[in-house]
Amino acid sequence: MGEKDIVKIRERQEDLARLRGLRPIDDDFMRCIFRDNIPLAQLVLRIIIGKEDLIITRLETQKDLKRLVGARSICVDALGTDNENKKYDMEIQRADSGAGVHRARYHSSCMDVENLDAGQDFDELPETYTILITEKDYYKEGLPLYRIERVNLSTNKLFNDGEHIIYVNGEYRDDSDLGKLMHDFSCWNPDDMHYELFRETTRYYKENPKGVETMCRAFEEVREQGREQGREQGREQTQLEVIRNLMNNLKLSAQQAMDAMGIPAKDRDILLMKLS
Repeated sequence: MGEKDIVKIRERQEDLARLRGLRPIDDDFMRCIFRDNIPLAQLVLRIIIGKEDLIITRLETQKDLKRLVGARSICVDALGTDNENKKYDMEIQRADSGAGVHRARYHSSCMDVENLDAGQDFDELPETYTILITEKDYYKEGLPLYRIERVNLSTNKLFNDGEHIIYVNGEYRDDSDLGKLMHDFSCWNPDDMHYELFRETTRYYKENPKGVETMCRAFEEVREQGREQGREQGREQTQLEVIRNLMNNLKLSAQQAMDAMGIPAKDRDILLMKLS
């Protein structure tokens, strides 16, 4: 047995051990259990929005939103559309640093840009919900939900522009539907979950051979992305060192050095920023 085989066996054992402790609020697990799972997303949104007859007609996970050239792109955890064309961006944020108000604002604005085509009237913007489910109580007020709406301060009336931001307190526990839902999000054992859909889906990815294999492939993809990122950072660091050497030794400008190296135009802005 070669070294690569030994590494793969060790990684597999680590993946299986890790899988046992994963919860729906953990990123890797959340992406899998919500993928193509409209009923589960619909259950969660019905409870959070407080609308029992909400019908989700479309669901995308890990959806990239970027329509403006040069703007920062985002990758939403779960993007749903209901039968009234309302849009729901559901984000899982374990760390407070990932749940800041500017992040919520940017996610909401990206949904606007994504959902209005050239030639459409502004009134055609759909109603949007940006929902951040945080592991801790982000606002530390003990409330189950924090609803953020624009208000006309001069009249003290809602602006009613169709944009809604909701922070969900992942620490909240009681016998309400939301309290039970937040319990299930933080539960690793399907037998202890309140909602059957959560139990079934969690059990599939933790106990069914096909589900387990799907999770292990997801772990491997994350590892490979990390390796590729490391290789990319290594290539970039080498490029920066060569550019600096050409600039110092041959007295070339940064652009002249990159011309000599044949670096594509699309890669130059990032390198120039790191050279400054």
